[in-house]
Amino acid sequence: MKRFLPPLKRIASLLLVLVAAGALFQLAARYPAQWDVTQNALNSLEPGSVDALALLKGPVQITVYATQQDARFGDIRKFISEFVALYQRYKPDISLTFVDPVKEPEAMRKASIKGNGEMVVEFAGRNEHLTTLNEQTLSGALLSLAHNKDQALMYLGGHGERKLEGIANDDLGDFGARLKQLGYNAVSLNLALAQDIPANTSMMVITHPQIRLMPGEVGKLLHYIDNGGNLLWLVDAEPLRGLEPLAEKLGISFMPGIVIDPAAQEMNAPLNWTLGTGYPPHAVTRNFDLITVFPNARAISIDQKDGWQTHTLVEGAPRGWVSDHGISKHIDKDRDIPGPFSLSVALQRTVNDREQRIIVVGTGSFLANIYSGNGGNLDLGINMVNWLANEERLITVQPHAAKDGKITLSKNQLTIISVSFLVLLPLLLVVVGILQWWRRKH
Repeated sequence: MKRFLPPLKRIASLLLVLVAAGALFQLAARYPAQWDVTQNALNSLEPGSVDALALLKGPVQITVYATQQDARFGDIRKFISEFVALYQRYKPDISLTFVDPVKEPEAMRKASIKGNGEMVVEFAGRNEHLTTLNEQTLSGALLSLAHNKDQALMYLGGHGERKLEGIANDDLGDFGARLKQLGYNAVSLNLALAQDIPANTSMMVITHPQIRLMPGEVGKLLHYIDNGGNLLWLVDAEPLRGLEPLAEKLGISFMPGIVIDPAAQEMNAPLNWTLGTGYPPHAVTRNFDLITVFPNARAISIDQKDGWQTHTLVEGAPRGWVSDHGISKHIDKDRDIPGPFSLSVALQRTVNDREQRIIVVGTGSFLANIYSGNGGNLDLGINMVNWLANEERLITVQPHAAKDGKITLSKNQLTIISVSFLVLLPLLLVVVGILQWWRRKH
């Protein structure tokens, strides 16, 4: 009997291992889990992309018009499948279909496809076309599809203001392009020509005029505010040039001079920069913890008006001051006003049974092309617009461009690596082999 015990133990152990392996397989199939251990999380989506997927309640259809092989990129279908699989991990009801434009030219014509590799993303009867594939473009398309409808966004023109489609450093072209990508329809409005601000305007954007507005134009703006219109007002450190009545109606005043921030100077930033580091609780800044940059910022104060609720959106320069006599690295206690300061404020009230929303920012430069890429400037600007458009569910950290996974090595480092792998390592293997041969022989 005893001689049968060892084989029985081995059989029992083998059965237990098989049962455990089967149980683990069932658990893995039912509760799949993945971990991205790459240094830059190259195999995971950014939080903004995950939030965009959560907004889409229903299936998403992605159709790619691409041949199996491309002369430049090889098997592009494999690349696209692996990329879309990142999104399917978070939203399983994303379906991916490939159409060969060579074999099915009629399908390509009906879908208005212009080139090999073009992608059509469909949701709830609407679609977006993509010719460039990366996380920023695909997640941006998904955010655009999450909008219920196109929002009419008017911005004041005719007085030398910053342009939302402009490419100059001081214009807001990058900001405007992102708004268009998200489904906003931005149109310039010259109040000297228009009878009034259109009733279907979702919000009005005012950047700083370079010439004075006429009283009739200001009257149309005030009428728009009286009727409950939403407004984003970007104010530079210059005279208001006719917009004083608007500031008075809102109870807004601006301290003379610009904000000086020692914290920005300690980061080797220009002397005229102020860092936005404090974000009191508000829908615009929900879960927002990115540093923002406000060049030539004006400090804003609010006189509480009847019916208005006021909130500070961004605070800055807790150790800084406002100077009206030039930029200095040291405070003049006799003339300068110590911080902290409100760099952006929000106002809201109920007018005609609807909520009116207004945001004032103490600089237009923070969304200018030359500065919008700093920190979270563009993200904060998009959050402001989404709140003004009553699209709180779209307020999120915007998905950014693909992370840089490249390693840059110096010439000496490349030489050391080449010598190590091509010379030293083979020599080491030869030495180890000789030693093993010598030990066996003796």
